[in-house]
Amino acid sequence: MLVGILAFQGGVIEHKQMLGVVGAKTVEIRTPRELRGIDALVFPGGESTHLSKELDESGLTLKIFRLIKKGLPVFGTCAGAILLSKKVDGKKGKFPFVDISIKRNAYGRQVESFEAKLKVSKLGWFPGVFIRAPIIESIGKKAEALAFFNGKPVLVRQKNVLVATFHPELSGNKRLHEFFLQNVALQ
Repeated sequence: MLVGILAFQGGVIEHKQMLGVVGAKTVEIRTPRELRGIDALVFPGGESTHLSKELDESGLTLKIFRLIKKGLPVFGTCAGAILLSKKVDGKKGKFPFVDISIKRNAYGRQVESFEAKLKVSKLGWFPGVFIRAPIIESIGKKAEALAFFNGKPVLVRQKNVLVATFHPELSGNKRLHEFFLQNVALQ
C-alpha cells in the first residue's frame, strides 16, 4: 500500500516512520503529480490556516477534494482534523467530509500541551498527545466517535475518513496507524 503524506509542515517524518513500521510505503505530497498511485492520504498536524494556503497555492485542493469524494481513505491528525471537518469555528470547513463541528486551538497555547490516556474503541488504551489541539464541539449522525477525552470526541470516523484531534504519530505507538490501514484504507 502506498500512502501519501501532505508534506508542507507538521509530523511528516513521524507519520512516515509509523506507516513504515506497519508495512506501508509512503510518498511526500507537495504537488498534484505526486498524488498519482496513492492508496491513502495523511493530513498531518501543523497550522491549519497555513496548510490551507499551501494546498491552494500548490493546486492540490480540488484534486484532493475529488479523490476523497471518490473514496480515497484519509487520516487527519490535529490540523488535518480541522481541514476535514464540516464546520470550523462556525464556518464551512475546507474539506467538509466529517460531520463534526470543531474549534481550533481550544485547549490553549503550546505550553498547555498535554498527554492523556484514551480508551479507543476496538483498540483499548492509547496515549493521546495534544498540542494546541482543537476540540470537537459536536458530532453528526453520520460520524462515529471512537475515543473521548473529558466527554468530547477526539477520534472520529466517517466512511473513508478518520480524524484525530491529537498526534498519534508522536505517541510511539503504531496501533492507530495500523487501525487506519486495516479498518479504513482496506475497506
